[in-house]
Amino acid sequence: MNTIKAILTGHTRGLGAALADLMLSRGIEVLGVSRTRSSTSASSLLREVELDLTNSAALGEWLWTETLTRFIDGGHTVLLINNAGMLQPVGPIEAQDVNAIGRSVSLNVAAPLMLSAAVAAASHAASDRRIVHISSGAGRNAYPGWSIYCATKAALDHHARAVTLDRNRALKICSVAPGVIDTDMQAEIRGTGLEHFPLREKFDELKRSGQLSTPADAARKVLDYALSDTFGDTPAVDVRDLS
Repeated sequence: MNTIKAILTGHTRGLGAALADLMLSRGIEVLGVSRTRSSTSASSLLREVELDLTNSAALGEWLWTETLTRFIDGGHTVLLINNAGMLQPVGPIEAQDVNAIGRSVSLNVAAPLMLSAAVAAASHAASDRRIVHISSGAGRNAYPGWSIYCATKAALDHHARAVTLDRNRALKICSVAPGVIDTDMQAEIRGTGLEHFPLREKFDELKRSGQLSTPADAARKVLDYALSDTFGDTPAVDVRDLS
């Protein structure tokens, strides 16, 4: 029997919450890592860790504990989904708060890379290890006002490309853009002033015209691909391009 154990960051909101619900419904054990605990109904398959992933030092200390290793133990397939992320700071470079830049880079880049290395090292007994970076089209196309978000998502894409070159046969990795999803982040985008994000009207129109994916639909596409035989064949994909 293929026992799947998944580590999921940012599991309490948006795409992360939808991924958690979907995996639990499929009988997958989930270790959720987020600043807060889930408000959904409790499941014996869900374990939660309250951790601020913008704090790299705190994450490093937690990774030294045996929590991750104990959770992974016994899993045939170990799946890490680096979902947690933040949009801020938004605006031209001269208007960006330097501390906000530090928090964004810590959450969007340092945390996924640290967790990836830790899972790869801790899951040596698992015959099937998979790492999913939740990326964005912003990592592949530059947007005005989004220099930090674009740069951090591009970092995940390039990390996946480089790790693929390591040719670890027991490890597959892919940076997955999940499409444009109707989440709190989209609401945040639509609430941004045009002086900070000139392309906001494009996202306003996506909402008005019903072109945003639901979190549940996006979660299904991401998870189905993550567990497919073709996962990792390409280090960076967009779910909208998958058949």
